[in-house]
Amino acid sequence: MREIEIKKEETKQRLDKYLIRYLKNAGSGFIYRMLRKKNITLNGKKSKGNERLKEGDIIHMYLADETILKFQQEGGTEYFPVSDDLKIIFENDQILAADKPAGMFSQKAAPTDVSANEYILGYLMKSGHMTTDDFSSFRPGICNRLDRNTSGLLLAAKTLPAARFLSEMIKSHSLKKYYLTIVHGFMEASDCVTAYIQKDPHTNKVKVESFWFEGSQKIETAYEPLDFHNNLTFLRVRLITGKTHQIRSHLAFLGHPVIGDTKYGCKKGNEYYQRTYGLRHQLLQAHQICFPEQGQVPADLSGICIEAPLPSLFTRILTDNGMADTLPDKCSGERTS
Repeated sequence: MREIEIKKEETKQRLDKYLIRYLKNAGSGFIYRMLRKKNITLNGKKSKGNERLKEGDIIHMYLADETILKFQQEGGTEYFPVSDDLKIIFENDQILAADKPAGMFSQKAAPTDVSANEYILGYLMKSGHMTTDDFSSFRPGICNRLDRNTSGLLLAAKTLPAARFLSEMIKSHSLKKYYLTIVHGFMEASDCVTAYIQKDPHTNKVKVESFWFEGSQKIETAYEPLDFHNNLTFLRVRLITGKTHQIRSHLAFLGHPVIGDTKYGCKKGNEYYQRTYGLRHQLLQAHQICFPEQGQVPADLSGICIEAPLPSLFTRILTDNGMADTLPDKCSGERTS
């Protein structure tokens, strides 16, 4: 699934003309068929294609990134690799959850990249769950994204209805997403904090302030200290809003950077953990995702929590700092898959 927000310079053109240029190899017939089937929507609604685009309009394409890429570029042979590094944690007829290692892209950043999205397609093909014929109407794809150097849970939709309800739950923040991390300094009490964030596309970093400033968006992050030792705090973080680099930048703004974080972290501390442990990425894991019990949730997903194991290096650093016995309990009041 891809979300496109219309910029000022893209306004006043017809939706169908925009899509034909965006998916230049798809053909107009494919575009209109996707509009009729609501595989492509405008501001969450079915569209005919003759609508004039306005600044801030949102186009949703319920297509896999590989499908979009195929229609944007000339030629190319489809490739469905598999990887033992991407572990399937949970799967039913509609979705699957995979445990992504740090260093693997969630989705392609460049045409030559191989990401978790391709590996999931490869898994579905190799396991016999799907064939290339199944991809003609809908191609499975990742619905939530993690930074390349963040490990943990990715959710992928195997059907179009699943892509829609996952997209809606992510948009409405009804999915509870929990992360585990280790930060510098002592964080004594649980809290839920807000701030304002803005991304600089030139540096791929974000600016965080406690007050609103032009172009900024409000963020909300909840955290619970699980243990403290050696001037480190083991944290469980709930991502309430979901903006680029939110957890890393927000914690750094609070004076508690994630260890190993080269963008927002402590240079001297990072050098120590790289020298001692070979740590070359932020120690941040998308550990647990919990589905709500109400709303547009299939019965077999209602109230369940999906959990990924901690990476071995994360566990080693916890153990060496006397915090290995403080892993969090399951979400209170919720069953775990």
